[in-house]
Amino acid sequence: MEQKGTLYLVATPIGNLEDITLRALRVLNEVDLIAAEDTRQTVKLLNHYNIKKPLVSYHEHNKVSKGNYLIEQLLSGKNIALVSDAGTPGISDPGEDLVKLAIENNIAVTMVPGPVAAIMGLVLSGLPAGRFVFEGFLPMNKRARKERLEYLKNEVRTIILYEAPHKLLYTLNDLYDILGNRKVVLARELTKIYEEFLRCDLSEAIKHFEEQSPKGEYVVILEGINVNTIKEETVKQWEGKDIKEHMEIYLLQGMDKKEAMKKVAEDRGISRREVYNELLKIKNKG
Repeated sequence: MEQKGTLYLVATPIGNLEDITLRALRVLNEVDLIAAEDTRQTVKLLNHYNIKKPLVSYHEHNKVSKGNYLIEQLLSGKNIALVSDAGTPGISDPGEDLVKLAIENNIAVTMVPGPVAAIMGLVLSGLPAGRFVFEGFLPMNKRARKERLEYLKNEVRTIILYEAPHKLLYTLNDLYDILGNRKVVLARELTKIYEEFLRCDLSEAIKHFEEQSPKGEYVVILEGINVNTIKEETVKQWEGKDIKEHMEIYLLQGMDKKEAMKKVAEDRGISRREVYNELLKIKNKG
């Protein structure tokens, strides 16, 4: 039985062609076939390093038919390198679908690591980088987009998004309307001569791009909400209810008394002893 090939996910430069590893060059030279998100972009890289290999187009709009073709090639013993337009394949591109297909067919998958625009943007943003959430491109459907942003509204971690220039202002306005005004860093042309970072808040960013049209793809790095802000909003939510009503909401959800008291205390930013004393007062008055 013929041995199966290996699928290599090969990270390529996100701008500066010098940002490619020796291993990536070796693998691109050794594989039987290179699957590229945009063959025109990949040809520039291959020509720069004098690599001559057959190229196959693999992108969002042909991933089903070409995905099956690539799996057939791998099953027949061919080694394939998968590359995206720029950076690491599988991040906000159809590479993840091919990886899934390969795993389902017991085909070996490995990676030649390299640049990721989201990580570079985050590290150079100056915002907290210890914990973050990557959202890629937001949905274009208005309802789905609103739901996603509502979900992110109370996210305490730094948020990373990707956005195209013609949609950037639209996205910044949505972020401002739903998440409120907060610090944002917009990064473009990463690793290139005109690498640029705009560090401001959302209202300032909106004003900037109303006056100056966005150019190039952007990494948007947004600060998470302050934990104290969440606590203040939670406390306000319960201001109109007395502690007994508050308790009954959790008891009706199936919590026992001890658990409900703990939740009430957390919601109101007080101790369980204070909750107990308030309940006792209400009981004595009744």
